[in-house]
Amino acid sequence: MKVLVIGKGGREDAILTFLQKSKEIEKLYCLPGNANTQKKAENANISEMDNEKIVEFVKKEKIDYVVVTPDNPLSNGLVDDIEKIGVSCFGPNKKAAEIESSKIFAKNLMKKYNIKTADFEVFDNCEKALEYVNSLEKFPTVIKADGLAFGKGVIIANNKEEAKEAIIDMMQNEKFNESGKKIVIEEFLEGVEVSLLTFTDGKTIKPMVSSMDHKRALENDKGPNTGGMGVIAPNPFYTKEIAKICEEEILKPTINAMQKEGRPFKGCLYFGLMITKNGPYVIEYNCRFGDPETQAVLPLLKTDLFKIMKATSEGNLENLEIEFEEKSCACVVLTSKGYPEKYETGFEIRFNQEEEENVFIFHSGTKIENEKILTNGGRVIACSCVKDTLKEAIEKAYEVAEKIEFKNKFYRKDIGKKALNKPIYSNV
Repeated sequence: MKVLVIGKGGREDAILTFLQKSKEIEKLYCLPGNANTQKKAENANISEMDNEKIVEFVKKEKIDYVVVTPDNPLSNGLVDDIEKIGVSCFGPNKKAAEIESSKIFAKNLMKKYNIKTADFEVFDNCEKALEYVNSLEKFPTVIKADGLAFGKGVIIANNKEEAKEAIIDMMQNEKFNESGKKIVIEEFLEGVEVSLLTFTDGKTIKPMVSSMDHKRALENDKGPNTGGMGVIAPNPFYTKEIAKICEEEILKPTINAMQKEGRPFKGCLYFGLMITKNGPYVIEYNCRFGDPETQAVLPLLKTDLFKIMKATSEGNLENLEIEFEEKSCACVVLTSKGYPEKYETGFEIRFNQEEEENVFIFHSGTKIENEKILTNGGRVIACSCVKDTLKEAIEKAYEVAEKIEFKNKFYRKDIGKKALNKPIYSNV
């Protein structure tokens, strides 16, 4: 089969790495891709948001199956347009993708179907939002842009001044364009965050290995929110007891809710969870593989990834057993200094790392120019390593990270520290 992967980041590089292992795939394509994806697939210089040109490419190359993973193409209805020409896709259609593309839709869905989430209020008027924040007595509070904002549309405001600034930035100054015209203001939940990727065919849902993302730019969870500075998997706070609660009270109810709303979800559904003293809550949904969670979870997958993807499309996931290694994976993300705000690109990357089993170097923001690999984004490289223990995996990931050189390289030095220092968290 000919398989096309849509996207250009570390997530897509990781997906291609593991699709390569499938005996069912004769040729892989990727668009637009990056400096590393072209080693694994034929790259095409087409924007992931150009539905018309992508459909033309699928027809021309006689593609049999398309994997759509970034949030913007999914919310732009790319799956709908490809399926119209009779080609199967991995990924939700536009209606189902709204579970991520609209925070308001997601919050109202949870409220309607009694899925535990933080208390919230919705606003489409800046003055009313400011009045509401002014009346609050308890802080921090969370301000969220309704639409997609590259993982940066969530502000944790520690006081009224920060909350007002966030509201004005989103609603008046249009920091996130249309995405911030409507906002959600919600209760701040205390606890431990868990990222949980799942496969679902709209009826059956099967969780992958849990993970712990590190979203803040700086160590000790300081600085602005980013798309993710590193991940460890599995997440030691996601115990078997908590997993069972989540499956019955969150995972299955969400899939059933989407069915009842006439939006059956097929693909990868991401659950951003907060494990509190009162049990697990949903912070957010994503309609696709997380980035960089994918770079820590897929290296632990034992089952053929393409077989799983096809099962989600064909609606027979229930009949497929999915297995993961009982090991640990750590992923350290190398960024351009200044990310997620202002940063420079175009610097040569030097790799002083020989190929090694269970060591993966995934490219996020890279390009090739004059036969040199250059930085081409805020997040540049993800270094992932699988070992028997989490401590070993973290140590190896940092060893690899240190050997990759480029100007203005920056990365957090505390990925996985919270997991290694895990306290007993039994009162859930």
